[in-house]
Amino acid sequence: MSSNPLFSTRRSFLKGLTVTTAGGIILPNMLLRAQDTPASKKLGIACIGVGGKGFSDMVNASFENEIVAICDVDAKNLAKAAAKFPKAKQYRDFRKMLDENEKAIDAVTVSTPDHTHFPAAMHAIALGKHVMVQKPLVNTLWEADQLHKAAKKKGIITQMGNQGHTFEENRLLKEWFQANVIGEVKEIHVWTNRPIWPQGPAVAPKDAEVPEHLDWDLWLGSVPSRPYQTGIAPFAWRGFFEYGSGALGDMGCHNLDPLVWGLGLGVPDKIEATSEGLTDIAWPKGAKVQYLWKNIAGHGEVKLFWYEGKNADGTPCQPAPPKELGDQKLSGSGFYMVGSEGVLYNQGDQAKKLTIFPEQRSKDFLASLPAKTVDRSPTPGDPQKEWSLAIKNGKEFAFMSHFDYAVPLTELCLLGDLAIRTGKPIEWDQKKFEAVGNPEANKLIKRAEYRKGWDYSVDKI
Repeated sequence: MSSNPLFSTRRSFLKGLTVTTAGGIILPNMLLRAQDTPASKKLGIACIGVGGKGFSDMVNASFENEIVAICDVDAKNLAKAAAKFPKAKQYRDFRKMLDENEKAIDAVTVSTPDHTHFPAAMHAIALGKHVMVQKPLVNTLWEADQLHKAAKKKGIITQMGNQGHTFEENRLLKEWFQANVIGEVKEIHVWTNRPIWPQGPAVAPKDAEVPEHLDWDLWLGSVPSRPYQTGIAPFAWRGFFEYGSGALGDMGCHNLDPLVWGLGLGVPDKIEATSEGLTDIAWPKGAKVQYLWKNIAGHGEVKLFWYEGKNADGTPCQPAPPKELGDQKLSGSGFYMVGSEGVLYNQGDQAKKLTIFPEQRSKDFLASLPAKTVDRSPTPGDPQKEWSLAIKNGKEFAFMSHFDYAVPLTELCLLGDLAIRTGKPIEWDQKKFEAVGNPEANKLIKRAEYRKGWDYSVDKI
């Protein structure tokens, strides 16, 4: 078994990025232009959702910028963020924050539960503000389409917060695919240890008094008003259809990213799914999804299998290990790919620990690595800084997880969710934006109801 020994050394080398000649590091054009940007130029950043991941998003976005306004429906989150950035104006309602500080705000981060990504981002886009939205961008297909169109209409610079897209390893893997590391790829198996929150029959919310620190009405956002219940905010909302997008929505934009990016996977021809423990309100405790592409350039027919959660007997829902692993057990999350010339196995999320099989092919390939032809991010692991640099340079860059890339990636996850929820095969028509001959699925493409004052659309901006 031969693992990839080059990641650590290459990562160290990248710390001192410089332009080199053939086969060396490619310095992104962004950095060349960024040198002409006045060092004193700071963006006014407003942050929607500043607890948990939102806090780190806020801190990262503050690099060489100014946090001018912060917003959170939870007073505890807001207080912690205000202690970090005491000069920032504080709000509970992002609509009020954006409208009252329009001139001071250049860009907006959105790090809220999935169901409020859309209204928050759309309100910012309507005002012409650049946006960075956490993954997945939204939790309905219609909202993904509307968000993409709105960003195009307003000409803003966008980014999705799937930080792995900035990693060196993802760039390297794309070059490996271009060099036919395992020949023609035929099957891909991707699995995750998610959900780590309740799903299926374990989801049992109970009516209760609203905590004093939480504005429940604002937390609901677009969805119909309803009494407060335990077991939803601040974390377990991912298990609900209404608020989250399940394990596939949570981790698909991470773990499918290096494969979609590397192989150029577009709209699949067919999606099928089976699940264990699906309920009327909650994503299942376990699921398997199969995506089929009939003709991927350089590979032909490709099947991708996604596994999440637990089987009926409580064991992890995972594929059978490839025979090349021998007695080695699969990692808790990861992927492996079966090609015409070998197998590529990754332990863990993203593409950080790769092994090539058989061993002789690994030795031959690693002995003569392909040239670096893909631009590297200047800020590995930090999409907020990458986004900020792009704004200051006046354009998005091809290697970013901008909406032209991030919307299709999000839609791929949501199509899998659609198959899970209906239990029926999905043949997706991207032009008509519908599941062919599947009225049950088509009813779920758009949220059934939007509250008054939260009903955003591209036609209204």
